[in-house]
Formats: sequence, structure tokens, C-alpha cells
Amino acid sequence: MRKSSLTSTIVLSAVLMSSALTLAQTARPQQTGTANQAAPPAAPLPLDGWGRPVTPLPARQKPAPAPRRDLSGIWEPAVGPGDGIQPNGPKDMPNDGKHDPPYTPLGLQTLKSHKPLFGQAAVLQGLNNDPADICDPLGFPRADVFQLRHTQFFQNERKIAILYQFEKRWRTIWIDGREVPKEIPEPRWYGYSVGKWVDDSTLVVQTVGTMGEERAWLDNTGRPVSEAMRVEERFHRVDHDNLELTVTIDDPKMYTRPWVALNKFPMKLQSPDYDVIEMMCIPSESEKYHKEYGDVASETVPK
Repeated sequence: MRKSSLTSTIVLSAVLMSSALTLAQTARPQQTGTANQAAPPAAPLPLDGWGRPVTPLPARQKPAPAPRRDLSGIWEPAVGPGDGIQPNGPKDMPNDGKHDPPYTPLGLQTLKSHKPLFGQAAVLQGLNNDPADICDPLGFPRADVFQLRHTQFFQNERKIAILYQFEKRWRTIWIDGREVPKEIPEPRWYGYSVGKWVDDSTLVVQTVGTMGEERAWLDNTGRPVSEAMRVEERFHRVDHDNLELTVTIDDPKMYTRPWVALNKFPMKLQSPDYDVIEMMCIPSESEKYHKEYGDVASETVPK
């Protein structure tokens, strides 16, 4: 009886040692000095305009396909909201001395008459003549190449409405089969836009009839536009959560040929419960700022 008990004890010990060896071989190696450290805290959820946590979109191993002919949703620059500010000109044609669009003589003359706050020809606050600096509308296409932050698309079978975060402006893109107007009833800040689906995930939009000189600029660096300008936007929905925007400028009065301002600018879909905060240009605040910071003679910022 004692011999049988001793044999059972030896067998049990062998099984336990074998199990321990198996666990040691299959367990993940621990980094030195981290065995007793607590797990890092989870990243805080982003907040909407009301300060409420926003439900993140579910992580996907493989991006879901884009819905057929649908741009609906709230979109933000994929790199982050700051990527859409573009103070020194469109992302793919910045005013840095290396990227110059092909100006006509009139375009170059008009450019030199503008006194911007940004770019190679930037001037002091008190000398600038940017229409948007006194809270005139940005207009189009400047809405695409400056302050392109959270942008919301509403869509039905006839049209798409785009709501821009900056100034809370909106524009309409007609997708009901009509053509762009051959004669413009009157210029509009955001023009007349017509879109056509070239495939199930790509909408190409033509916009004409926008404000020209002297009411509107193309960008913050003073690049000019005329009433003859035509802008092409190509919205390509890569998959369910990602969108690319390409913007081409065609203004025969100001530029000798069409040129690309944004080339596949990436945007990502936001949660449907995201509440977009206001960004307004307020004339009274702008006037106060000019009085306090626009002193040309001192060329200094008051302390």
C-alpha cells in the first residue's frame, strides 16, 4: 500500500513538471522591468462641441467597402483638423517660392496688387487687403483650400448639401442630371455646382459662376480668381471610412492652364454622433483686433 502511494506521488509530480515546462515554452516573454508595472490607462475618448465623449467608429481588420454613390456623413482631414487649415496656400501648391501656378500677365499683375498676411509676399496686419479679413465670406474654392475642417454631407437623389465648419456656410451640388449653366444669372460666393457619378465611388463636380476680383481670393496668400473660373472637384470614396478630394483650378484669365490645388487630399469618416463646434468670423471682434494689433507705425504687438 505504501509502495503504491509513493508511485502515485512520483507520477503526479512528473505531470506537474511537464505542465509547467509547457507553459514556460508557450508564454510570451516579458520585457525587463515591466513585470510588475500596471497597464497604461486607456486613451480618453474625443469630445464633441458639447464636451460629450464621442462614440468611436468600430475598428475594422479590413475596411468595409464604400456604399454605392453615397458621400453622406461627417468628414475630417485624415491627418487631423489642422491639415485642412493651409494658411500658406493649398496643400499641393503652397506659396513657398517653389510652387507657382502658371500666371497670365493679368494674373501676375492682380497677385501683386493683393497684400496678404501669409505667403512669400506677407505684409503687416495693418497693411493687408484680404476681403476675408473683414469677415467677407471665404467663398469657393477658398472653402476647400483654407479652413477645410469638419465637413458634413447630406444627400438625396437630387442634390448633395455640403456644410463647412468655418463660418457655418453651406453649398449645393446638383446630381439630378442637369448641366452647369451656360449663362450665369448672377455671381455667387459658392457658385453653381453640378456633379456626375463617373463610377459607384467617384463624384466629379464642376463649379462655375463664383465671385471674382475684387470680392474674393483663391487662398490666404492672395492668389487671384476671376468670374471666368471653373473648378473641378473629384470626391473619391476609397472605402467606407476614407475619402479623397482632388481640386483643379481652371481660370483662363488668371492662369495659362489648369492646375491642381489639392491632389487626393485624405479625409476620414467621423462618428455620426459627432457635434461640430462653431467657427465664426465676427465683424465686431475683427474690428477690435485691427484696432489693437493693426498699428502699422509701431510694427509691434501691444503688451
